[in-house]
Amino acid sequence: MTYFLLVFDRRKGRLTAEPQEFADSATAVRARFAVEAADHDPDLEVVVLGAANREALEKTHSRYF
Repeated sequence: MTYFLLVFDRRKGRLTAEPQEFADSATAVRARFAVEAADHDPDLEVVVLGAANREALEKTHSRYF
């Protein structure tokens, strides 16, 4: 499984950057906390999602793409 870090701007309705990929969930979650600590914008949604690959992620969580 691959873990993806997504930063979604709710106002603009799009990702702020390409999703970052991680091989393990612990590293992905640490990266998520770092993004949240650096930016306190309440309109940003920062999530870590696991999927077999990016194609699967885009199917299961299409609202981000």
